[in-house]
Amino acid sequence: MGLNARQLDILDRARLNGQVAVDDLAVAFDVSVQTIRKDLSELADAGKLDRVHGGALLPSGVANIGYLERAALNAQAKSQIAKTCAAAIPHGSSLFLNIGTSTEAVARELFRHKNLMVVTNNINVANILVENPDCQIMVTGGALRRTDGGLVGNLALRTIEQFKFDFAVIGCSALDADVDLLDFDVQEVGVSQAIIKQARSVFLVADNSKLQRSAPVRIGSLSEVDCIFTERALPPDLQKNCAFWETEIAVAN
Repeated sequence: MGLNARQLDILDRARLNGQVAVDDLAVAFDVSVQTIRKDLSELADAGKLDRVHGGALLPSGVANIGYLERAALNAQAKSQIAKTCAAAIPHGSSLFLNIGTSTEAVARELFRHKNLMVVTNNINVANILVENPDCQIMVTGGALRRTDGGLVGNLALRTIEQFKFDFAVIGCSALDADVDLLDFDVQEVGVSQAIIKQARSVFLVADNSKLQRSAPVRIGSLSEVDCIFTERALPPDLQKNCAFWETEIAVAN
């Protein structure tokens, strides 16, 4: 099926934000909500979007898109979340930042932090933090994943085991109904599990679109996280679980 110009534009908006809403699109294109619903249904039939009540989402396999496209996905939400997370990290801390565009956003917000020691398996994080002269940077070994600058494998694991971090700042590809943190790469998941084990406090940075996706490999449970940083309120059931586990929820302004 060939897509018309409006449908192509809708798809671009979904790729940028992770999701689109019927009402917002109707206003943006100055057409009826019925027209937008028809567009979304045709995009869903073509496998380009997943329909949900009130709009549509990128398919759950979105984590496999290219790095630059992932970096642009939900960029505003990631920036808001990163500011809130960075504000919770005191000067003089030791921390680990793992692979992901959300953790890279946090690195950008640490520019003015003093006397930091950051360990990372993310080449992009290291390059971002070079701009902070008060940050000691240590990069793990490991096999370089050229697609996103990640370092994975046994060398990365052995480096992580040498440390005890004040904070671990991690991301994930999805957060499912069982409140498990999920990802796509088995090697990356092993590194994330080691990071959680070696940290005194674990911060998860995850925008709400992660609740609408799935991935095949389990990192762990949200019960292992001390605080989840997100851009809007979590669903009530998830809030109850967090309260039971004493997992804090920090909603970015």
